[in-house]
Amino acid sequence: MNKNKLKSYLLLIKQIEKVRAKNNKNWMDLYRLAFSKAPQESIKIVKRILKKDLTVSALAKKLIK
Repeated sequence: MNKNKLKSYLLLIKQIEKVRAKNNKNWMDLYRLAFSKAPQESIKIVKRILKKDLTVSALAKKLIK
């Protein structure tokens, strides 16, 4: 891989990292709000989210094998 292409990839990865960091903050704010207003309902939703995340992780593992 040439240096320009590598530099381009690394720049894009850095940009993605910055956006994801901000979005993670948004997710945590959403969790705080949800749990403060409706804790029991929030627990149910988070459990469903985590279950789907496990499915996504299992599928991603198939990609790297």
